[in-house]
Amino acid sequence: MCERAWEARLTEALDGTGHPTLLLVEGAAGMGKSRLVQHLTRLPQARSAARLTVSFRASGAVVVSEPVRPGSREGPAQAVAPAAAGPGASAQRTLTAALDAVRSVRPVRPVLLVAEDVHHADGSCLEVLRGLLREPPAGRFAALLTYRPGQLANRGLPLGQAVDYPARLSVARWRLRPLDEQQVRSAAEELLGTQRCSGELVTGLRQRSGGVPQVLVDLLGMLRDAGGEQQHFTVRDVDEVGVPVRLAESVLGQVDSLPGEHRPIVWAAAVVGQPENAQDLAAVAGLHGDDGRAALVAALDASALQETEEGRYGFDVPLAASAVYRQLPGPLREQLHHRAATLLTARESVPWARVARHWKGCGRTEEWLRATEHVADGDGGGTVTEDEAAVALLEQALAQGNAPPERRARLALALARGATLGLRTEETVQVLQRTVADPTLPAAVRGEIRLELGLLLHNQKRRFHEGREEVRRAVGELSERPALATLAMAALANPFFPGASLSENSGWLRRAEEAAAASQDSTALTAAAASRATLLMTTGDPGAWPLVERLPRHSSALADAQQAARALCNTASGAVYLGHHRRGARLLREGLELAARSDAPFLGRVGSGTALFRDWLTGSWDGLAERCTGMVAEDGITHNARVVLALLALAKGEWAAADDWLPPGDPSSYEGCETPVAATAAGARIRLLLAREHTGSAASAAASAWTWLAEKGVWVWGAQLAPWAAEAHVRAGRRRTAGRLVAQFASGLTGRDAPAADAALLQCRAVLAEADGELQEALALFREAGAAYGQLSYPYAQALMAEGAGRCAFGTGSAVDAAVEEVTACVEVLSRLGASWDAARVRAALRARHPAAGRRPRGRPAYAEKLSPREAEVAELAAGGLTNREIAATLHLSPRTVEQHVSRAMRKLGVGLRQELAERAPRGRADRGPDTGTGS
Repeated sequence: MCERAWEARLTEALDGTGHPTLLLVEGAAGMGKSRLVQHLTRLPQARSAARLTVSFRASGAVVVSEPVRPGSREGPAQAVAPAAAGPGASAQRTLTAALDAVRSVRPVRPVLLVAEDVHHADGSCLEVLRGLLREPPAGRFAALLTYRPGQLANRGLPLGQAVDYPARLSVARWRLRPLDEQQVRSAAEELLGTQRCSGELVTGLRQRSGGVPQVLVDLLGMLRDAGGEQQHFTVRDVDEVGVPVRLAESVLGQVDSLPGEHRPIVWAAAVVGQPENAQDLAAVAGLHGDDGRAALVAALDASALQETEEGRYGFDVPLAASAVYRQLPGPLREQLHHRAATLLTARESVPWARVARHWKGCGRTEEWLRATEHVADGDGGGTVTEDEAAVALLEQALAQGNAPPERRARLALALARGATLGLRTEETVQVLQRTVADPTLPAAVRGEIRLELGLLLHNQKRRFHEGREEVRRAVGELSERPALATLAMAALANPFFPGASLSENSGWLRRAEEAAAASQDSTALTAAAASRATLLMTTGDPGAWPLVERLPRHSSALADAQQAARALCNTASGAVYLGHHRRGARLLREGLELAARSDAPFLGRVGSGTALFRDWLTGSWDGLAERCTGMVAEDGITHNARVVLALLALAKGEWAAADDWLPPGDPSSYEGCETPVAATAAGARIRLLLAREHTGSAASAAASAWTWLAEKGVWVWGAQLAPWAAEAHVRAGRRRTAGRLVAQFASGLTGRDAPAADAALLQCRAVLAEADGELQEALALFREAGAAYGQLSYPYAQALMAEGAGRCAFGTGSAVDAAVEEVTACVEVLSRLGASWDAARVRAALRARHPAAGRRPRGRPAYAEKLSPREAEVAELAAGGLTNREIAATLHLSPRTVEQHVSRAMRKLGVGLRQELAERAPRGRADRGPDTGTGS
């Protein structure tokens, strides 16, 4: 049954439309039985019932309470006032008296019995309950009974014996299930914050807590307290905080309740670390035949172990295993590990990662390292790319520091080769850094490890300068291995990353192509071709498309397929920035599919960032902020999602949020930010400064960003920067500087296939014409730019061009009615997108420049306690964090008028603080009229 069905069952029983009902709520400790009962008893019908709550304690005592207010005319609440009684006859008498008192109010009111933790009830109290349920009160009656199934005196019988329920009583059982992934995510985000909860963290929390709500809440509390101001939690953080006290005491108490001869089966389960069959658990425990079976049955009866799936036994909460493991004396723990390793090694298919863990656990270093070598060789299934346990083993083995150089090289290569394709932690980086510092390693081996380290730092950790330096050094160390040297050079040729000009990228590409041709290695040739396609696509060279089509998408060689997948994802991103977002989406789908087939999961992050930016450009804003926030949680250093969040916040007038999402400083200092993303961020920063009327700062930011872009030399990436940089210079009185900027931008676009940049160039020229007072020319250019953005399906940019065209039309005084329609349509588009600040700004400008537009009939409507359109508009902007002065500038009002609107809105919405408007103010109203009035 679902929760809604239970609500209906209980409601119908208490309002008389259904049968009297018994609802049995079954679940282990911490599964949320009390929460469910509290929810059900808050239903209106339950609140009006004569409710008796009985709580049974582990001591055998019983607590009886009736929460109805004393003196109620509808029933003698005083007859069942809170009472407690010890075990035995006293508890039975108290319970019987309470039930008799409730029966006495039955004709007047419905009766609800809540009995919690029935597994603690003694035989006499259970007999009282059975008697009630054999002959329940006639009419409106419901009972809720909760219990832990593993702690019932007679399994499967909550009331100790079978009950002869009457036919008129409806009986149902609800077995509470563990939380699913989404429920765990919701709880984690509530306690830790959305940005700190990656998918990896949520999966780890669910696995370790077993989905038990109480364990999860305790674990999240420990994580929050230990993390302090930490921005990003990982699974390793979860492991480091340990086991919640409540869980540890519970499981250790269950183990302690077992006879001494039966405890080894639980110890064995803790050491094995995952559910196992009865025979193997007994073997690890050192128990044989009937002794092993008896111990397992006893552990199951005590709920120390559970049958997690048919024929396999272990802990339903994996963290419980850790609690038991930590209490084992060292010699005993080592003996159990030795038995487990011996058992697993004898299998036909040896799980070497598990074997290595057990050899390490019993102090057998040589056996541990040999097993780890099997892991490095890929024996026993899985790969270092996907197997986090294998990665941890390799890291631990390399951290030993006393292995021979040949073994260290072998292990380090296995870790390094998988590192750039899987998603790796900082521990992997540190191990590889220590390894490449080892002078005893051969140069060629050190060069390969250094290359992988550099790619890991560069591609995943976004530590571009550090990673680039490692890759440069690897080129020299790989002089005798031209195929690998080609891969290093190809990485240095990627123009997306900062730290090198386009001419330097081109130089590395030429060297990579020469080395690949000399080696005639298939992977090297593919890497060089992939880099050529990437460089041409990102610079808007029309020759990129034929190269992309020739990439070896269907190569049977895994390394070749990985290089092709890299190229497809990179060129997809390049195509989106050029304005070819539909073709880019096709390339991205191909790239992600090939990345999945070729075991390169980290490429998925590249594709995700590209998709977010594409959705912002094309106006697919529904749920976009949530997707961006989720990506930030997955990877705290991802800038694509942060910049899109800033752009969304800017459009909504949430300027403080936009400022927080944007990287600080100028683009040259944007650590971990790819160049086109940095250019977009710089454009957003300039526009934010202009919105706040910090004109001088905006012009300075524009000059700095444009110098940085010129040094890079990829002019097509100026599409999101050039228009705002030009406007900043114009508004600061630097018309000549703006003109030089636009001329340089136009020159850089010559011969390029970059429709987004071409539209931006039209916008730049419109800005210059308007600044020069050439309003007819500006009007034509704004409309031409709007048409170009329309061809690209960029509704937000197109709406802003309509705003500019309308402004110029009002300035010329020609075709005003058509301009009003154009600007009114622009407001509707902005409102529909959710760009509430832009919509309010354009609406206010329309009122200011053409007061007749949208004027209301004479007479002011009475809004009473409802917000007027203007008050709603002001409240919405105030809720976004704008000051009264900023709202006044946006809406062409005086700060005093804005202050009055904010005051009235707060009164009508019933809030005492300005910050509370964010919760109560209307958001994104698309139907708001022009409202020329200033009052309420």
